[in-house]
Amino acid sequence: MVAAGSWLFAQQPAADVERSAAALMKPQTLGAIDRGLAWLASRQNDDGGFGGNGYSRNVAVVSLAGMAFLSGGHTPGRGQYGQQVSRCVSYLLSAEDDSGFICLPAYTSHGPMYDHGFATLVLAEIYGMSPDADIREKLARAVRLIVSTQNAEGGWRYQPKVSEADISVTICQVMALRAARNAGLYVPNQTIDRCVDYVKRSQNADGGFMYMLSGGPSRFPRSAAGVVALFSAGIYEGDEVRRGIEYLEQHRPAAEEFTRDTHAMYGHYYAAQAMWQAGGEHWQKWYGPVQEILLKQQQDDGSWRDLICAEYGTTMATIILQMPNNVLPIFQR
Repeated sequence: MVAAGSWLFAQQPAADVERSAAALMKPQTLGAIDRGLAWLASRQNDDGGFGGNGYSRNVAVVSLAGMAFLSGGHTPGRGQYGQQVSRCVSYLLSAEDDSGFICLPAYTSHGPMYDHGFATLVLAEIYGMSPDADIREKLARAVRLIVSTQNAEGGWRYQPKVSEADISVTICQVMALRAARNAGLYVPNQTIDRCVDYVKRSQNADGGFMYMLSGGPSRFPRSAAGVVALFSAGIYEGDEVRRGIEYLEQHRPAAEEFTRDTHAMYGHYYAAQAMWQAGGEHWQKWYGPVQEILLKQQQDDGSWRDLICAEYGTTMATIILQMPNNVLPIFQR
């Protein structure tokens, strides 16, 4: 077991990862990913945002698009979509205010800390690949804001202030902190220890996770996020992880929910990470069916539709399908 605060990866031999990817990722999946990334690139504006108004220009969507390109091995200025990644970085850096908060009010959702968490995550991943002084300065401010806004329960909520907490926003912040720590930035162990306690107390008896500590039923999306929160905090084994994985395997959404549930892609984004980290039969039984669903639901233009916006749906689908690439440190075993 890896103790909280140690922040170590449970590495799998590269040869095993490659065999796993080759065995499960179909040739048509590679083509689907290529079409999806090409469509996404075609939707990017010169300033780095995507599409038109609303969520398509949202900081979280831009951050996830950057993750989708990075998952294919494209880095700032390098690879087929290196220019697109560079534009994503510029967009996110320009969105940060003097407090370190990364959010554009004109294009935000009801939960601006989602914007901040995803932006901090992708900037940390990029900084870890190619250190840049400007990125480090703004990334350090972003990390300090996360640390300073953790509430007494150990979690985070929609706004950058010490108030309530929920499991969904909390996973966003702990992944950002994990990536930042991996990139060499300071993250207090106490912050992570308090977060681990919060996540563990959020688990219901059925192995799933409640939304807030005030109570409530388990749901697949938040439960996938809860398991990944534990992994991100360095907890790879134990009763909480085992029960969380079992819950996800027993409550996998039906294919129809990908198009009618606002949280379906979100849930599978985290479930992909949870099952990839769990490895073995957990991953093998999960990836195949999800791969089939996503292949069937891809549009002729290469995109995936979603109730939030097509840019969001396409970023999530391509990240999920590319999980076996094992490229991004935050996803690696």
